[in-house]
Amino acid sequence: MCGPAGSGKSTVARALESGGMARLSFDEEAWLRGIQSQPLAEEVRLEIESHLRQRLLDLVMKQTDVVLDYSFWSRRMREDYRAILRPLGVEPETIYLATPRKVALARVRARAGQEPNDVQLPDELAAAYFDHFEVPTPDEGPLTVVA
Repeated sequence: MCGPAGSGKSTVARALESGGMARLSFDEEAWLRGIQSQPLAEEVRLEIESHLRQRLLDLVMKQTDVVLDYSFWSRRMREDYRAILRPLGVEPETIYLATPRKVALARVRARAGQEPNDVQLPDELAAAYFDHFEVPTPDEGPLTVVA
């Protein structure tokens, strides 16, 4: 999954999960650790990412299809994950949720902060996340755009 906060990633990822894929969620892992606000401290973010990468590799080695419910906001992060998976014979597909800025920010503003995929963000932070998001392009690899 790929998209800024409020784009609908978790909704689509849960639908894929109900179809049989394993779902790994950065927000849910943070929530399980008692962290209910963003942004994460860098050491915590790195610890969670390391944990989820290992779970991803374990699932792929078991030939389980996986959806990563992350923002993948930067091309570099998307490339890093492709580099991890290519030696295993996996070419990941990026599913980009091309949600209009106004819609995404309204969704974030409406969050109640009651569950992991409902983390509240200050308006300025949500806007910065949206404005600094690097939209994926087909030259990165397989890409599906959901408008």
